[in-house]
Amino acid sequence: MGETTVTKPEGLEAALPETVAADSGHGPLRRLRTPRRPRLWFEILLIAVSYWTYSLVRNAVPEQRTEALHNADWIWQVEHHLGIAVEESVNHAVNSVHWLIVGMNYYYATLHFIVTLGVLVWLYRRHPGRYAATRLVLFATTAVALVGYYLYPLAPPRLMNGGDFIDTVMVHQTWGSMASGDLKHMSNQYAAMPSMHIGWSLWCGLTIAALATVPWVRVLGLLYPALTLVVIVATANHFWLDAVGGMLCLAFGFTVARLWYGRQPYALPRTVPTRGPRSSRAAAGRAAAGRPAAGRAAARRPEAGRAAAGTSGRGVTDRSQGVPDKSQGVRDKSPGWSGRS
Repeated sequence: MGETTVTKPEGLEAALPETVAADSGHGPLRRLRTPRRPRLWFEILLIAVSYWTYSLVRNAVPEQRTEALHNADWIWQVEHHLGIAVEESVNHAVNSVHWLIVGMNYYYATLHFIVTLGVLVWLYRRHPGRYAATRLVLFATTAVALVGYYLYPLAPPRLMNGGDFIDTVMVHQTWGSMASGDLKHMSNQYAAMPSMHIGWSLWCGLTIAALATVPWVRVLGLLYPALTLVVIVATANHFWLDAVGGMLCLAFGFTVARLWYGRQPYALPRTVPTRGPRSSRAAAGRAAAGRPAAGRAAARRPEAGRAAAGTSGRGVTDRSQGVPDKSQGVRDKSPGWSGRS
């Protein structure tokens, strides 16, 4: 039997280790800052634990009634000075329409959670590459709001001393605000600044407006925080300036995400490759395919020489005579090789 010389395709041989090395060479911090496909079980657990922690911390803030009422009086005076102290008029006007105020009570109690969770699910399914960064905005916004509850206790308008605001949940006996009726003992009464109803609804609205492809859905996204603003004022749960506080918290959340990922969440790729052994091999194959044409040709030459030798016998040179092998382009000067068994 004649011996054969096997030459490995150098282009492919070099490509695979290089890709794997580049993938495994990322440090832990860089891996955390790289968008990746979210895991469903982890996201459910994270959201549940985060909301439980948020509720625990928010309700653990001491109910500093005297200071909270003093701050409410100050806010009310500032709004009068600015000419925007219309919360009482809005509260009385909407309360006179029974079906409208009842609807707003339930809106305040439910959509705050339902729409936010719905947008998270939509991001998870349709924009996995942007999910983690957009979720970070929401989490950072909520975290800084907790600091506000500690540092600036504030009574809502319906609890002000000497005010003429109507607690619409109490008057109409609707199941609504956690801060009214039988549920008031489950929630901190004096954590009105900032308004997370505005922070969360504006996060939802901007996300929908930026990423939705259907025009009327984008319009609804923008209307949602605007309607929420009317609801929190009409139900006497917040001042206008509480809404400004919620907007500032959201701006902080976007800043955190921008610094962490290097881009705003909506500018990140919509999808990300599935991570794992298969994707690493596929990436290596794509990297090899992207080599220059000369490298690919060099990788194919040994295979072409062996295929020709096994079929017609042409193109194979007797190396004992020192004639160049066309498939290799080199002269084999080693003595004693006859090419026969």
